[in-house]
Amino acid sequence: MKNRTRLVCRLALAGSMLVPLTTGAVAADFKFAGPLDAYTLDPHAVSNTLIFAILSNVYEPLVERGADLQLEPALATSWKQIDATTWEFDLRKGVKFQNGDPFNADDVVFSMDRARKGGVKTNLSQVASIAKVDDYTVRITTVSTDPVLPNQIVDWYIMDKEWAEQNGAVEPGSANNKTETYANRNANGTGPYEIASRDPGVKTVFEKNPDWWGKMTGNVDTATFFVIPNPATRVSALISGQVDMIDAVPPQDASQIDTTKGLHVQAGPDLRTVYLQPDVDRDQLIYGSEQSKNPFKDIRVRQAMQLAIDTTAIQKRIMGGYSMPDGLPIGQQVNGWDSELGAPVQPDLAKAKQLMVDAGYPDGFSVTLDCTNDRFMNDEATCLAIAAFLGKINITVTPRAQTTSRWAAQVNPPGYNTSLALLGYSPATYDAGLFLSVIVATRDPKTGRGAFNIGGYSNPKVDALITQINAETDKTKRDGYLHEALKLVKDDVGFIPIHQLKILWGVKDNVDVVQPANFGYPLRYFKVN
Repeated sequence: MKNRTRLVCRLALAGSMLVPLTTGAVAADFKFAGPLDAYTLDPHAVSNTLIFAILSNVYEPLVERGADLQLEPALATSWKQIDATTWEFDLRKGVKFQNGDPFNADDVVFSMDRARKGGVKTNLSQVASIAKVDDYTVRITTVSTDPVLPNQIVDWYIMDKEWAEQNGAVEPGSANNKTETYANRNANGTGPYEIASRDPGVKTVFEKNPDWWGKMTGNVDTATFFVIPNPATRVSALISGQVDMIDAVPPQDASQIDTTKGLHVQAGPDLRTVYLQPDVDRDQLIYGSEQSKNPFKDIRVRQAMQLAIDTTAIQKRIMGGYSMPDGLPIGQQVNGWDSELGAPVQPDLAKAKQLMVDAGYPDGFSVTLDCTNDRFMNDEATCLAIAAFLGKINITVTPRAQTTSRWAAQVNPPGYNTSLALLGYSPATYDAGLFLSVIVATRDPKTGRGAFNIGGYSNPKVDALITQINAETDKTKRDGYLHEALKLVKDDVGFIPIHQLKILWGVKDNVDVVQPANFGYPLRYFKVN
């Protein structure tokens, strides 16, 4: 990170004041706020949507998604599949890390080896090995035929091998953030911005990287991201002009922003889908009344839970219409979703109560529901609503709402320390294959498959289909395997979908922003007029 006198001078100016450059271009200071901070800067520690949103401005992958979310070259200028299990990537020449170190194949090989030891390894579970051909060419060998490898590596960021070695950051931090390295609090990428200063949990200041190889279409020279957990305070910061944009607008405040002169709400689909996942792995509830057995192992209990939760009521009463009830734990933009499987399960309280009786729980049981209170729109309110619905079938739910950092340390691997959790996931590949490999597959620490399968769901038939999905090159056949696997998952009720979210930003009228469905903040496209 760098603290510079010219940066301090800029930050003393008003949030959206324009600063003329000597080139005749116009640069802007942009200020925005969200409810949650990235709890680590280590790009290989954990597969987390918000962390990727922050770090995508600083670090870069070989292949990325552009403003239209289509694949495009980043640190690789081109790539090709040279045989069934080998992909070759030509690397971009003349690129430097923000500390001045040159980028080359050694950094790519190092970053693959490092990432496969961290929390993002499940995204790379199809990679068998990586080899340097020359300074600007690498080859990745996959475990089996993998037709979508470029899609799978868009969130695999490249680190500087020398920088990591010099600072004792060769090993990644842990997914639960209990093991830290220098890379947890410091960053050195090749991206369009560098982190000039940072106060974790308070604010992060980005400054344009003058040596970036790419071309910006926006005019943001410096950007300050403020962490404002309280929704009312965040809205006030926008209305008062302290910031130019806020993330996670509370649905109940959307009309106030839209009717305020100079402001508007920008809403678009969020790739992330929220779902409930019970622990079906342990033989007892670690947080609940049943200490001698685990009721969630009985599919009738899980079916009853799904039939008791009215997702349409949550959409209307909790989300203010800014969500879409879903029958699958993946969003509509994800390859593999279809209208048949994606149709939400309609609530049926009478049938749910009978299923509880049939399962031997007419009087129900109690359990703790682990959820966040700052991760996504109305997460705690959704948690409370689910608890109320489950109470109607005599499942007494005690919501335990925590900040994301504390929640993640508890429920994430390796402990999976929960009996029932409210979760959210967005596959960066826009393909259900990644969701199945990361979230659904039986946990396999060696390959990283199922690393974030928090509830321990396991179905050998699904596992076999995942292997076929990851190897099939024929799209029609592959889509058929996806449909078959997702149908099994839906029938097993190991995951109880709640809804697909919408991204809700409050924005000043003089600001043009690109709002991708993967929840990113692509500052290089933002423009202050």
